[in-house]
Amino acid sequence: MTPSNEQSPTHARRRPVALVTGAAAALGLAAASLAGQAQAASTLTVAKDGSGMYTTVQAAVNAASAGDTISIAKGTYQEIVTVPTTKTGLTLKGATGNAEDVVIAYDRAAGYTDAGGNKYGTLGSSVATFSANNLTVTGLTVQNTFDKGAHPDITDTQAVAVTAQGDRQTFRNDRFISRQDTVLNWAPSATGQYRQYFYSSFVTGDVDFVFGNATAVYDRVNIQLRDSGAAAGGQNGFLSAPNTSSAKTYGILVTGSSITSSAAANTYYLGRPWHPTSDAVGQLVIRQTSLPAAVKTAGPWTDMSGYSWKNARFFEYRNTGAGAGVNSNRPQLTDSQAASYTAQKYLAGTDGWNPVG
Repeated sequence: MTPSNEQSPTHARRRPVALVTGAAAALGLAAASLAGQAQAASTLTVAKDGSGMYTTVQAAVNAASAGDTISIAKGTYQEIVTVPTTKTGLTLKGATGNAEDVVIAYDRAAGYTDAGGNKYGTLGSSVATFSANNLTVTGLTVQNTFDKGAHPDITDTQAVAVTAQGDRQTFRNDRFISRQDTVLNWAPSATGQYRQYFYSSFVTGDVDFVFGNATAVYDRVNIQLRDSGAAAGGQNGFLSAPNTSSAKTYGILVTGSSITSSAAANTYYLGRPWHPTSDAVGQLVIRQTSLPAAVKTAGPWTDMSGYSWKNARFFEYRNTGAGAGVNSNRPQLTDSQAASYTAQKYLAGTDGWNPVG
């Protein structure tokens, strides 16, 4: 679980700009007017049947300029999508508004190899990699269709659906589906400001499927713990694996959400601390969220690779449901502490960003 950055350069589309003369120029407004026209946003359309401007999502991304909108028609698009850092302010949206209608899917795992025989690794397994700041993704499903049961020869079974590795990224009304490592909240610079907001969406998986070192908020999200067949009291999996830098106050927050599962009782951990570097001290709060019976009520946190969960920053606050509970293995925030661990606090950063609600 050691992501390495991979980016595909693309070329922005140039737009003509008008010459500004007369009073505007005299008032010194020429540069502002030119900049405004140069940055005028366009909507690019994608449709598999050829009725749009492009037939693949990546072709539209390649053609887009910063600030553009890409509207994707109903269908399943079998492709890898990469939005590089240069495409700031881009919006990707499903044209129907229903995420089930518009699906970006691909079969790739960390243990698969490229043409040169090199393994893709965790980050390379990602179906969609979003690196641009001020990105909005709405009304889309992104699914990694890797089936480890069909590939017993593959031992590196990480299969990322989405890698979010930009700042001020917003995901609304989306669906993200895989089993291991579904959503990677990634900070290419461990101490840098990378904030991602997930709202009214659906995320499912079974092993560490919300993980990483960025600051991420899951607000009013339906998180599904997939049933891998373990009997009651056994082990089906782990929801999260944060590796937040110790220099950061905020890592991952799950708030006002619903965690559901058909898995047997006491078979899921809420999280474990990923500790790939000495300064990684995972930070995760799950608050005011409904927990299913599948959660291990006696102790929902566990160690990872010899690193104790007690050294991480794991807390709960006013959770409900059959999987909720309070005991010595379930650290709780006090009311006064909880006031500092809200979606707004996590996302404010140095610029007061507030996409909440």
